[in-house]
Amino acid sequence: MPIVVGVDSSTTACKVEVRDIDTGALVTSGRAPHPPTAPPRSEQHPRDWESAFQAACGAAGVPNEHVPVAIAVAAQQHGLVVLGADGDVLRPAKLWNDTESAPDAEELVSALPGGAGDWAEACGSLPVPSFTITKLKWLQRCEPEVLQDMATVFLPHDWLSFRLTGRRTTDRGDASGTGYWSPRQERYREDLLGLVGGGIDWSSALPKVLAPHAVAGEWASTGAAVAAGTGDNMAAALGLGLRPGDLVLSLGTSGTAFTVSNEPSADPTGTVAGFADATGRYLPLVCTMNATRVTDAVARLLTVDQARFDDLALQAPPGAGGLVLVPHFDGERTPNRPLARGTLTGVRNDVTPELLARAAVEGVVCNLLSGAAALGPTDGRVFLIGGAARSAAYRRVVADLTGRVVVVPSDNELVAAGAAVQAAAVHLGCDFTEVSEAWGLGRGNVVEPDGCADGATVRAAYAAAVGEVDGESVG
Repeated sequence: MPIVVGVDSSTTACKVEVRDIDTGALVTSGRAPHPPTAPPRSEQHPRDWESAFQAACGAAGVPNEHVPVAIAVAAQQHGLVVLGADGDVLRPAKLWNDTESAPDAEELVSALPGGAGDWAEACGSLPVPSFTITKLKWLQRCEPEVLQDMATVFLPHDWLSFRLTGRRTTDRGDASGTGYWSPRQERYREDLLGLVGGGIDWSSALPKVLAPHAVAGEWASTGAAVAAGTGDNMAAALGLGLRPGDLVLSLGTSGTAFTVSNEPSADPTGTVAGFADATGRYLPLVCTMNATRVTDAVARLLTVDQARFDDLALQAPPGAGGLVLVPHFDGERTPNRPLARGTLTGVRNDVTPELLARAAVEGVVCNLLSGAAALGPTDGRVFLIGGAARSAAYRRVVADLTGRVVVVPSDNELVAAGAAVQAAAVHLGCDFTEVSEAWGLGRGNVVEPDGCADGATVRAAYAAAVGEVDGESVG
């Protein structure tokens, strides 16, 4: 049977899935870790991604036991990979959650005459510290000699695809997260890159943006077609068979909320990133930096494992007895508070481990939902994905705070599954939705909200707590 391979090179690990091209059935999989990293300087060397990819392929028997007809690579968005003229990596990659470029983001916004409004119109998003263009500006400020030696600028998935094909390519979905590619105009904005400085010939440094069904090249060791690949959120949308109006809440290392749209978006406040997707449509998205790392930290403080932490959180009432955790532990992207730290309000003498656990989960979810409100109408299905989808406490809190039925997909590795969808569609020459429907994607367990939970009151208390921190309401 023909098989395809989907790759998810995330912040924490590389996952490889081998799937039957006709049914989508999972044949085998492999996983290998990436070096741990954390803000403010969050960096990994691309060679570690390649080593993890090779180890994950080996664990999955690719390509010795399972030779694919096509492969696609999805990876963490925004990271900056710079190569010299010889094709070697010049320095470790700065990742999406590296916040050292916060002052550079502010400088870039003010550099356009129309500020935030002009940026949103130009590329659909404001440059925040996670975006690639701000990291290039950081490079000009802090390591100008590296910028001068740079011959190619890649995103993480671009670099891994390059290692397979030897060709410099990217896709519209991942390119839309750089801050210098316009989803509305479907082109690079070299005028924005000019604000970085350094006198770089950007036209020669940027990879070619491939169409959704294009082939990037051939994986030489297998003869498999290499699809364009994409960013992790775009791949997750493929793995769900996402339709316009559906809402995805993804809670892992970071938190994201996104939907699919037929029209490009441009939010001058910077809350919504106006991304493109991997199919030719658009993927407006809100991102928070603090998600399961927050509840992991609280579980560590309580000296309990994840299962016991879930039990504690579920034993506490909605609203955690007035205890509110604002989870901006490592700075935050939405709202844009790169230097922030977490705060705990409403503490009383009767505080318990149960209340603290519940407040931690509610704080993470409220933080993401506050941003998701800016996406506009999302009256379709609600999906919960990411590592938190395995948590009974997170499932319960998401359903209660949204007041809606929540679907927890059966597929645990949606990014890798979405990459496999892309590989299959490219090989078969068919629409992405044909593959997702044939594979039965987007199905899973259903969580009903607790009719006794007052999600609106919990979210209002959270907004008030954020307002106390900032001196004004930003929730």
